[in-house]
Amino acid sequence: MPKKRCFVVMGFGTKTDYVNGRKLDLNKSYRVLIKPVVEERGITCVRADEIIHSGSIDVKMYQELLEADLVIADLSTSNPNALYELGVRHALRPYTTIVISEDKLVYPFDLNHILITSYTHLGDAIDFEEVGRFRKALGQKIDTVLQTQESDSPVYTYLHSLVPPKLAKEIAEQAASPKAITDDQDSGKGKALSYLIDEGEKAIANHEFSKARDLFESAKLLSSQGKSQTDSYLIHRLAFCLYKAAEPSLKDSLYKALELLADINLAHSNDPETVGTAGTLKKKLYEIGDGENHLEDAILYFQRSYYLLNNRYHGINLAICCIYRVNSALNHTDEERVADLVIAKRTWKRVLYLCDRDQAKLEQKTAHTSEDSAKSEESEELSEYFQKQRFWIAVNKAEANFGLGNFEAYEKAISEAHSIPHPKWMWDSFETQLVKLKKELKLAGHLMNPQWKMPEENDTNP
Repeated sequence: MPKKRCFVVMGFGTKTDYVNGRKLDLNKSYRVLIKPVVEERGITCVRADEIIHSGSIDVKMYQELLEADLVIADLSTSNPNALYELGVRHALRPYTTIVISEDKLVYPFDLNHILITSYTHLGDAIDFEEVGRFRKALGQKIDTVLQTQESDSPVYTYLHSLVPPKLAKEIAEQAASPKAITDDQDSGKGKALSYLIDEGEKAIANHEFSKARDLFESAKLLSSQGKSQTDSYLIHRLAFCLYKAAEPSLKDSLYKALELLADINLAHSNDPETVGTAGTLKKKLYEIGDGENHLEDAILYFQRSYYLLNNRYHGINLAICCIYRVNSALNHTDEERVADLVIAKRTWKRVLYLCDRDQAKLEQKTAHTSEDSAKSEESEELSEYFQKQRFWIAVNKAEANFGLGNFEAYEKAISEAHSIPHPKWMWDSFETQLVKLKKELKLAGHLMNPQWKMPEENDTNP
């Protein structure tokens, strides 16, 4: 008897929920919450990016929506493709469809009568206790729908006489069976999108940016077959890798990355990841001396991303860009320079508030982690995530306090950051920006009220 098959309908990579601006790592949802629960029941679990195919993936996708014994649709971030594919499944099969989402999804009106099983996502990670709770809930849901086969499709619920379609026998026999990538397939053969993405992310983690660039370029080409637009996550990662690889030159790579973002509607996008990435690229072009027009653009992009997402990273970058403008030819009077200094100071104060808010949430989450959970792979990954967040909160506090002239608080935050284990590149990234900020504030600090001036004993730091 052939194994049952589950097709998972959801986005891949990191996606933005445009309603609230939150970024969610959907690969983590799939890998941690969904796939293990399905496979422990002896069911083959596959997502579209895991299917090895030649030609259009749409053929395989529609075949899965019709023939899969079970479909799990994750609607997190209100992904339009997932919503569409769920509708197709509901039209094709009267039962064995499960709908899930992270708990901050704003339900479209037509989904109000559909039971959606929710989970809590931290954005880049998922709390260990939540993993255990949701896996249990999803497992019970799978057992129930496979055993009872009660209608979960609103189409068949309201159209009682509708007969489910099926492929003609001769067509079904000719159709190539979808093939999922397997754990032992590590050679990269075939064209599974998930393999290219996983290898690309590993290369980024190892700072092999040229390798990662090539992998995401291949992923982009594969994903865009037969489509007018490439998935935004692949564009963001490719743009990042281009910038970091800096080949054949940093300037050329920055312009190539900006061209990629232009293809996903940079001019009008309300995706914080898209405009924030553009801000980073424009800021770097200004820093390497390619023109003050890039600084003006960087400020506009960081303003958009900061006000959309209201987070520390975009606030920190908006503030330093305003300080850059103070000392640039873009400002012609002291009144204009003071205005930028005021914007920077207000932004730093907001960053400090966000640091306190995020740290309180972080401590609340870590307090719920049990001693036993530290032995699992998921909890170790979560602990590393919490550790990185603590470090970034500490250095964001340090930079904001440094800009505000709160040097005692700055030193305290620096000490805290040093005490948190972190890779060298994270410290280097922070220190590089702080050196630039110090240089700019030494030129413009006399215009601040009170005047910005480092204490003599700290004048050699950072």
